[in-house]
Amino acid sequence: MQSSDIQNTQNNRTKVAIIGGGFGGIAMAIRLLQNNINDFVILEKATDFGGTWRENQYPGAACDVQSHMYSLSFAPKKDWSKRYAEAPEIFAYIQSLIQEFQLKKYTELDCEVLGAQYNEERCEWQLTLNKERQLTAQYLIFASGPLHVPQIPHISGIEKFKGKVFHSSQWDHQYDLHGKNVASIGTGGSAIQYIPEIAPQTKQLYVFQRTAAWVIPRDEREYNQLDQTLFNKYEWFRKLHRARLYWSNESRVMPIVKPKIMKYGQKLAEAFIRYQVKDKTTARQLTPNFVMGCKRILISNKYFPTFNRQNVELITTAIQEITEDSIITKDGQKRPIDCLIYGTGFITDPRVYMKSFQCIGQNGLALSEAWKDGAESYLGVCTKGFPNLFQLLGPNTVLGHNSVIFMIEAQVNYILQMINLVSKTQNQAIVIKDHIQDKFNDDVQEQLKGTVWQSGCVSWYQQDGGKNFALWPTYTWKYWLQTKTLNPADYLLLQQQNQAA
Repeated sequence: MQSSDIQNTQNNRTKVAIIGGGFGGIAMAIRLLQNNINDFVILEKATDFGGTWRENQYPGAACDVQSHMYSLSFAPKKDWSKRYAEAPEIFAYIQSLIQEFQLKKYTELDCEVLGAQYNEERCEWQLTLNKERQLTAQYLIFASGPLHVPQIPHISGIEKFKGKVFHSSQWDHQYDLHGKNVASIGTGGSAIQYIPEIAPQTKQLYVFQRTAAWVIPRDEREYNQLDQTLFNKYEWFRKLHRARLYWSNESRVMPIVKPKIMKYGQKLAEAFIRYQVKDKTTARQLTPNFVMGCKRILISNKYFPTFNRQNVELITTAIQEITEDSIITKDGQKRPIDCLIYGTGFITDPRVYMKSFQCIGQNGLALSEAWKDGAESYLGVCTKGFPNLFQLLGPNTVLGHNSVIFMIEAQVNYILQMINLVSKTQNQAIVIKDHIQDKFNDDVQEQLKGTVWQSGCVSWYQQDGGKNFALWPTYTWKYWLQTKTLNPADYLLLQQQNQAA
């Protein structure tokens, strides 16, 4: 779809507007086509599809979910090269889906949604887009995902620095790190992947750690030719393999909900650190002081051994300021640097990253106002007061133990049921009943009590005050059961002029 297509569409209208061309938006689009709904548009602010896998192309970028669990069940990739795929292969898979389902003709690239307002009389959404464009949609689907706005910390003096600065999700592949003094800030999921890759290139690599991360071994095995042949030839064989991966992942729930069990696995993780890191002081600094799983568990075989290199220094003292050519810690030590890399992750609280996006629902209610005390929805999909607005990987549906692709598929199926219910009953809109959403969120927060995520640490799963707004608290098969069949009694059906059916 060319940039002028929305302007030229009759009345600038579509049945379904999908915001985001990552895994969620692509999955939604494919399932719409498979259900004979082709009046939709994907609105992607970038110039290509791929979401997080388009943005995160830093050295060593890879998935921490098994490859065969990180692909769509209704459009699978059968020839994964490794147990855990790297970013280029995942991105290539996404591009193959675009081609196979001809999604470019349903997509508007370089198209940012600046605001959305629900029209109660007509039961539809009015979207304001960049380049002074407008679009009307009956249904609006947020598929932008929770990991797309870089977290850039403010460091005193950063404006004076004359060297190179970039975030891991905005990696400058043209910049040569060879022979450079490099400072990397952060030790999260991205940093533990790129640090081992860039360390051999640098003259000196300073790794600034605020909080140590639990890192466990990674399965680096490749699928051999026989495996790939069997996956391709026998569908039952591939599905059996996928099922084995799924249930092995689900088994991780028990130590999550029973932190005492997790402490046994933690002992093995501690031994892993001591085995891989030669210097005892460094090993202690790399050992977290919180229960494993309270923050995201990372996987790597290369991260800890990197600290055995002579040109790598782990720094746990806080940064005081940056000068034109150096970084100074609060102990007064000054280290010369040519390049600063932010491995600081993403802003995950939608109350923060959606501040510049005005979304207005019924009775003039802004989504930012509805979520002022924390993001809440029903099943992470529907939000009270916002008819025909659906979300993929919304509040409390991200995972700490299994594949979010599984959750996305369940949500897509649930959204299709809502669209079909509105059509079948000859209504125009659907909205979750207030008390249904409230009870769901009360139940979720109750289930989170006593889990490893609430064991005392501060993580990106939580908002200020400690409420966990991100994670699903139990088995994913329970979520699948809740979304498998829609209960019409949970919803209000609306007609034009806002008459309830």
